[in-house]
Amino acid sequence: MSIHQIPIVTVSYNAPELLQGLLGSLRRFYPNTVHVVDGSDEQHLPRIREVVAQFERVELHAMGYNIHHGPGMAWAIDHLGLQGRVLFMDTDVAVLQAGFIESLDEALRPGDYGAGGVAHVNREGFDIAYGYGAVPYLHPPCMLCNIEVMQQWPRPVKHGAPMVAPMLALHDAGQSGLLRKVDWAMNDVLMGTRKVYIDHFGKGTSSATGGYHLEEWMAEVQARQAQKPQSAPAQGFNPDLLALIPAQAKTLIEVGCSTGSLAHAFKTTRPAAHYLGLELDPLAAEMAARHCDGMVSLDIEGADESLYRDYADRDCWIFGDVLEHLRDPWRVLSRIRKIAPAHACIVASVPNVQHWSIQARLAVGEFRYEGTGLLDRTHLRWFTRVTLFELFQAAGWRIEAGVPRIFNEPGRDKVLPAIRAMAMAQGRDPDGAERDALPLQYVVRAVPA
Repeated sequence: MSIHQIPIVTVSYNAPELLQGLLGSLRRFYPNTVHVVDGSDEQHLPRIREVVAQFERVELHAMGYNIHHGPGMAWAIDHLGLQGRVLFMDTDVAVLQAGFIESLDEALRPGDYGAGGVAHVNREGFDIAYGYGAVPYLHPPCMLCNIEVMQQWPRPVKHGAPMVAPMLALHDAGQSGLLRKVDWAMNDVLMGTRKVYIDHFGKGTSSATGGYHLEEWMAEVQARQAQKPQSAPAQGFNPDLLALIPAQAKTLIEVGCSTGSLAHAFKTTRPAAHYLGLELDPLAAEMAARHCDGMVSLDIEGADESLYRDYADRDCWIFGDVLEHLRDPWRVLSRIRKIAPAHACIVASVPNVQHWSIQARLAVGEFRYEGTGLLDRTHLRWFTRVTLFELFQAAGWRIEAGVPRIFNEPGRDKVLPAIRAMAMAQGRDPDGAERDALPLQYVVRAVPA
């Protein structure tokens, strides 16, 4: 397929001026067929027809109702008989110069989902900084996709992040690598940047039509958020984990340091200590390297004995929400114990699977994996207070200090009496059962046994 044979799809709604701008600027450089999936009302549709009639090889598909951005793209995917590569563009985009289709075409490989601007969102579709749980998101203002691959994944959805359904599916299946990030494509859709190929006016359709009409989506998001147990406040790092690092620690190694927020907090007050980061995720490792004295990008469970010998001088090993992600945390802790000096310690934070919300969900069969939190779908191991002590003891360590992280969570007062009743039904201590159901997480410091 040549560049000029790639079909283009755009979704229009009550904004003939924006459509005029897109088609007029596009035709200065490209003759490609354009499919306009239009949801305009009767008042605006005649003007939409006039705009389309000005240009050759532009086909109008008038829906007769506000189909919305995501479903409009989904309709095109399912009903236009498209094959091969398809370029999706927003109507509030103007083409500045030729070359952007060529650039996207060069980036997109056979079997990829799409190429364009890739950023990160949470599971509701809102932009967030990169971190664990962040979902790579292909932005639709200008993206080139393999239509046959798109048809294998969920279709775009209604709201202001229309690609969130397929992006979540790719992320959860470990297939976000099917997205090709093109730097200019992200740059050109942001406000206040120096444009390369296109200019994105940003919420152009919203401004032209009085809004995205997303009240239903926002109501659904708010309802879901209200139903979820409150989690720990966002800190960027775990302050209780930081507080348990010994004052005398001089050589530290953080396993799974993510983007380096804990390293940054530690080095701010103790710059003389040597802080080494280990991180499996290459992007997170690149970001964390700015805050660490050294960085190694690897999977600690795949490392041989030489890694442990190389870092036998470390007097503090840090595992911030990492042990539960390991296949065999017992083995990792045991290998550290073999090489650690007598004064060394391990500082770790681990989620509490005995938390009241988990028990409540289990009681009604709702043990469902999620993107983040206690039921993070990447958790492989689960620990209570008792089994956490057993984990360290089995690996040759002794927990000498610990902090239960308890937060003011709505809904627990209705569940705790039932937890007490279950303990009494088994002849166990109801006070202990209630106490151990409160922490969302445990933070501990262990020393050689």
